[in-house]
Amino acid sequence: MSAKAAEFDAVNLGQGFPDSDGPARMLEIACEQIRAGNNQYGPGRGMAVLREAVAAQRARDHQVTYDPGAEVLVTVGATEAISAAVLGLVEPGSEVIVLEPCYDAYAAAIA
Repeated sequence: MSAKAAEFDAVNLGQGFPDSDGPARMLEIACEQIRAGNNQYGPGRGMAVLREAVAAQRARDHQVTYDPGAEVLVTVGATEAISAAVLGLVEPGSEVIVLEPCYDAYAAAIA
């Protein structure tokens, strides 16, 4: 997809290419955690402390409440989140409408 986008001077909507490393403090914390041995896969639904933090942020910033044990799911990226949403919400044989241009993972998730 990237080669095709470059060929036609187009924007590649299929991959994320961060243009910065993120906040310095976030990088420091990530390095500290890796050095401390916290570098393994977390539970399938995400670490409880992270799910709780997400629920707290949504309540604080958007005045909506979620049960972190039942209504918050942490994924490793957009593709996993889209696949989980499709699997949870779309019945086999259902029609799904996708507007184009779109994220290239939609077709695989819907198939």
